[in-house]
Amino acid sequence: MPTVKFEHDVLKIIQLGGDVTHDPKLWNDHLSQIGCVVEECNEESVEIEVFPDRPDLLSAETMAYAARTFLHGKAAQPELPVTSGSITMAVDPSLENVRPIIYGAVVRGVDQGHTAEARDNFIQGLMDHQEKLHFALGRGRKRSSIGVHDLSRLKPPFRVITVDSKYKFTPLAMVEKMSIEEILTSHPKGVDYAHLLDGFDRFPVILDASEDVISFPPIINGAHTTVTENTTDFFIDVTGWDQRSCESSLLLVCLSLALHGGTVESIELTDWQGNTTTCPNGSAQTHSLPQVLLEDVLGRQFSDSEVAEAINRMGGKLLRRRVITDGPRTRERWADGAAGSDEYLIEMPRWRADILHPIDLVEEVATGIGFEDLGVATSTQSIAGKPLTKMTLNRRIRECMQGCGMQQIQSLTLSNESDQFTKMRNATKGDVTQLHNPITTEHTIMRQYLLPSLLRLLAANRHHELPQRVYEMGTVVHDHHNRDRVAWACAEVGTGFTGAKGIAEALLRDLGAVSENLDVTYRATKDGRGPWLTGRGAEVRISGELVGTIGEIDPAVADLFELRVPIQAGEFNVEKLNKLISDPVH
Repeated sequence: MPTVKFEHDVLKIIQLGGDVTHDPKLWNDHLSQIGCVVEECNEESVEIEVFPDRPDLLSAETMAYAARTFLHGKAAQPELPVTSGSITMAVDPSLENVRPIIYGAVVRGVDQGHTAEARDNFIQGLMDHQEKLHFALGRGRKRSSIGVHDLSRLKPPFRVITVDSKYKFTPLAMVEKMSIEEILTSHPKGVDYAHLLDGFDRFPVILDASEDVISFPPIINGAHTTVTENTTDFFIDVTGWDQRSCESSLLLVCLSLALHGGTVESIELTDWQGNTTTCPNGSAQTHSLPQVLLEDVLGRQFSDSEVAEAINRMGGKLLRRRVITDGPRTRERWADGAAGSDEYLIEMPRWRADILHPIDLVEEVATGIGFEDLGVATSTQSIAGKPLTKMTLNRRIRECMQGCGMQQIQSLTLSNESDQFTKMRNATKGDVTQLHNPITTEHTIMRQYLLPSLLRLLAANRHHELPQRVYEMGTVVHDHHNRDRVAWACAEVGTGFTGAKGIAEALLRDLGAVSENLDVTYRATKDGRGPWLTGRGAEVRISGELVGTIGEIDPAVADLFELRVPIQAGEFNVEKLNKLISDPVH
């Protein structure tokens, strides 16, 4: 989990309010309720560990902003004041399939501090905040990436275009121009994040009016835009693939700069579709919370003032409680309110990307009140789970396999082309899902068959005595879609094809194929198709449809896995079994 460390002086700069205590226990008692753990607190600084599901707490500034209402009862301000600006940024239509979500903002008049140490801490804190947001919201810059620039060195208007790999500019921390291709193969940041642009022949760059590169997202900024200790006016760009992540990242960076005295200014943005908007949008976001959901989950009734105070502590505002006038007469879903019942309208900061569902608002109320102050009660909402339909089938298969004396194993879904196809003489089933950056030659694709994994397990345990009887219910990937299969492999002497057919018949009997009088047939496999010994392999069909294969493993195949013992095995398509056997419970 990321940690945030800041000096007590920072709290004074951003006017936290209230006494700044040096007692780590008091900090921990309060902040642990909102997902923080105080690691250290002394006369000079506080170091706090933050759960990644609260990205609004990942800088000293934004954490202290949240603490103002939570610790000291200040009135919540879920809006970020934004003044109207004149800077424009136009996005070329070619960005649609390269990096379609693009935002920008300007922050002017930021106070970095009055000493060299304060300014150095400010810049370091800004960089740390940016990287933590890349981790928590950006998922390693894939969903969103942030660029922070010295506005005084830029000439508006700005535009976002795509260029080819030969395009050159001077990236951050360099003095000579480099091509896009060179950056991706030799610049440290390019090497780290080149995988985000794999398969592209056009690359995004943000230019100013002088045709100078401001940023090459999501990789590196231009060298001339570097923020220094003299920077007071900032331009922030955020690009990516996820709208919520991009918007939250932009607002949180703007908020942290605004808390240092900056004024957030909007830009006029024309997106790749030609739509013109202003950003950032600093207004609060309105959510609805059914009263019945709040009371069912927390186990008691709440007054409007209790809800309002709790939401205020969490940085939001209770607008009002109203009657639901539209919707179903009865609750169709657990989180819905029926027409005629009450719901709360709640404003929360737009940068709270972690609020996705009404149950998140229930958690906000509970946290704002304090879990220890909720009282003792049993929830009136019955939310007992029930098994998925397919799990009944899976349970029956496991019981059958175990009844046949086999031990269940679980292996990796990752495999390689040699094990899956070459050694096993298997054909591919649709497109093979490959890994872009495999860390080992043993794990380069998502498997399409289970049997190679079982043979690898037997090979790893060949020094143990026989018999060894194992099975696996696992996932394979065909045409980039998950499929459920079951396979077994028995290293033992004296069973052969008869043993494999006996297990197959036991499985089909226990699933109900026999009681339903289904047409089950066994047809010999073609020579050289699959890992089976000639004349000792069979396709299993139900009503003419292939559901699996069984037989003896060809010693030539076993030898490739360094196995020198007789092996009988089989593999079945679980989805086909579920489809063709109508009632697998009986």
